[in-house]
Amino acid sequence: MRALLSRRPGGPETLELDEIPEPVAGSGQVRVAVRACGVNFPDLLIIQDLYQVKLPRPFAPGGEISGIVDALGTGVEGLRVGDRVLMSPVRGGMAQKVVGPAGNCWKIPDAMPFDQAAALLLTYGTSQHALTDRAQLMSGETLLVLGAAGGVGLAAVQLGKAIGARVVAAASTEAKLALAREHGADETVQYPAVALDKAAARALTDRFKSACGANGAQVIFDPVGGDYTESALRAIGWQGRYLVVGFTAGIPKLPLNLTLLKSCQIIGVFWGEFTARQPRQHAGNVAALMALYLEGRIKPAVTERFPLQRGMDAIARLAARDARGKVVVMIE
Repeated sequence: MRALLSRRPGGPETLELDEIPEPVAGSGQVRVAVRACGVNFPDLLIIQDLYQVKLPRPFAPGGEISGIVDALGTGVEGLRVGDRVLMSPVRGGMAQKVVGPAGNCWKIPDAMPFDQAAALLLTYGTSQHALTDRAQLMSGETLLVLGAAGGVGLAAVQLGKAIGARVVAAASTEAKLALAREHGADETVQYPAVALDKAAARALTDRFKSACGANGAQVIFDPVGGDYTESALRAIGWQGRYLVVGFTAGIPKLPLNLTLLKSCQIIGVFWGEFTARQPRQHAGNVAALMALYLEGRIKPAVTERFPLQRGMDAIARLAARDARGKVVVMIE
């Protein structure tokens, strides 16, 4: 079978399409013939050896897939060969076949296309866990979302609206803000796509404060980091909750006196570890996401599709911070 392999640390250009043996489903595992693989920022980090988990090489990137059950290991119940499924978290998704734990494999409705299925769980699961489990966002609160046109950011916009929050979306271009508005954002803030000096940082804080209103943001969702984090934190409301989701612009350093002045919380979000530690709660979250999808209240915005042989170009889109919505690799 074909797979897009990382044989040495480096950027997307180091990936190689090659033939490898088909994986075998062991006890408690499911093998899936992959139809689509969602592309996420950790795919860029993991091929550079910059992710918190380092895999033995060679390996294929790709942490969420959809497809058709191809084989079952011993002890697997509730799934059959031929079932349409999504699987996440998973390893090696940019390949024609993938093996993963049956507990990470979920049936999908016939009405759900494979590209949307591959774009659902990692991003919406992360955003849902952040907003509901970690921040306990409530209807009527103001939610500020950074990186609002990316995968997790756009999911946070949609889920925030489904909860009943007032959503302020922030992104680096007007095109990205337009996408956030299409998916329900109430207000938008454009920030510079360059490093911020003190004057620019203060100006951005003022824009955040103006958009969020006199009481500030009760919850801030930040998958971006970098220079934007402090500017956003200065716009948080009293006893607000700041969600640390990712660092596409770099890992920030914060003056902790800001947390004292606002009596606010800085809350880490590690969805992958949550799914392993609290599988029952995770299963309930997945069921809730599927219900929201079937009700039409959330829908992954798949904006680009690449064939497997161009999977490196798909990851490069994220590296350049050019991606809007969700980028998916389609596999035949």
